[in-house]
Amino acid sequence: MVVNSLAFLWFFLVVLVFYYLLQQRRWWQNLFLLVCSYWFYAQIDLWMTGLLALMTVAFWLLGAGIGRALDRERMRLAAWLTNIGVVAGVGALFYFKYLNFFASSFVAAANAVGMHLSWTTIEILVPVGLSFFSFKLMSYVLDIYHGKMPPERGILDFANYIAFFPTILSGPIDRPKPFLKQLREARLFQSDALMAGFRRVLWGMFMKMCVADRLDLYISAVLDNYPHHSTVSILLASLLYPLQMYADFGGYSEMAIGVAQMMGLKVAENFRRPFFATNVAEYWRRWHMSLTSWLTDYVFMPCNIKLRDWGLWGTCAAIILNMLFVGLWHGANWTFFFFGLYHGLLFVPLMLSGQFFRKQKVQVGQHGLPTWPFVLRMTGTYLLVTVGQLVFRSPSMGEVCHIVQRVFTGWHGGLFIDMSTMVNALICLLILVCADVKDEWLPKKRWWLPSWAERWRWELAVASELIVILLFGIFDNNQFIYFQF
Repeated sequence: MVVNSLAFLWFFLVVLVFYYLLQQRRWWQNLFLLVCSYWFYAQIDLWMTGLLALMTVAFWLLGAGIGRALDRERMRLAAWLTNIGVVAGVGALFYFKYLNFFASSFVAAANAVGMHLSWTTIEILVPVGLSFFSFKLMSYVLDIYHGKMPPERGILDFANYIAFFPTILSGPIDRPKPFLKQLREARLFQSDALMAGFRRVLWGMFMKMCVADRLDLYISAVLDNYPHHSTVSILLASLLYPLQMYADFGGYSEMAIGVAQMMGLKVAENFRRPFFATNVAEYWRRWHMSLTSWLTDYVFMPCNIKLRDWGLWGTCAAIILNMLFVGLWHGANWTFFFFGLYHGLLFVPLMLSGQFFRKQKVQVGQHGLPTWPFVLRMTGTYLLVTVGQLVFRSPSMGEVCHIVQRVFTGWHGGLFIDMSTMVNALICLLILVCADVKDEWLPKKRWWLPSWAERWRWELAVASELIVILLFGIFDNNQFIYFQF
């Protein structure tokens, strides 16, 4: 069931009605939410629903055990139970996502040095959303062990935190303490929250259906058939791909946040206009923020402490290791490994020059927009990101090399372009860019409207978004890119 599908719309409308009919009974409201979340997950991955439930119960019991051990000052037992949780979470990821990759890579390396080994690929069905809910499970036991929160007494609320249906497939990755706190109170119907959430859902649909899916028509036509296209076409498709990724994953995040908001729940923000970043470090503070903040807290900080004797180079090593985790989190492929390594290496000049520790405020001109030196920095950062995204999108490093080779040898051809496809895509992309520019640089600016229109500003905005979606949206329920992770 795709979030931007008609089936999800009917499902969510039914859920919303009964959800608020139970608003005076917190326990029943949470029970109903959990049943709906599991039903939603079962529509996508029925056989793995049992695994989700099993891991939820196991980690809830581990959390209770860690809390009890801490209360009795049995620190070794608490550490032991925490390690079991981390090993279980990482072990699930390793088995389902990485076993075949690492085993086949090891066998290939061993055979290259004269050993004679073999590995038969195991057919393993990867649970949908595993990369997201496994991080939630591990953060729960780690936060209890580090004293950031007490164990959750009721398994019902904890199970809701893990399986919450708007976020289980592709995030955002919420932290346990703020989310569980919200579940301890009944969510009452609030029209303002409902309307604000609805606006975010509409905007997410626009990003996905009008921008991402429109751009995909051109990008896939070129990059999936790059031997038949010229250098100019490949470069244009490559430059557009980061925008497609932003509109696709950012659109899903907007829809998930909006659905949660309509239900009276606040989940983590995931994107903050990433292509206005002036360097790669700032880019990662704006892109997939729930993942990068999770890895910063649970991977980078511990590694940085372990390597503190190495000084600045220890911090560089911790950053590179952290970015390797970012890359491999997306899947078992050497392209993701080199994607993470590439971004990790981009941090090194920032570290050595001291820019990593400085957050320079962007200077703006008289109209409130950034000055040209900062626009050039943003452009340079975007080009660096584009190189990494080309590696990210490719199925193998061999294909990356072939694409690069084609870029240097394919100058004889012209620009491939479908005018109707590109015009529609560029119109929608321009709307997205203008909206982001306003939110980033001109948040308080009120565009001139007639007095009658000013009173109906919200209704006009909703109507305009609906019209644009109906005119330019692609309604074939394309899967979100991040569903595969």
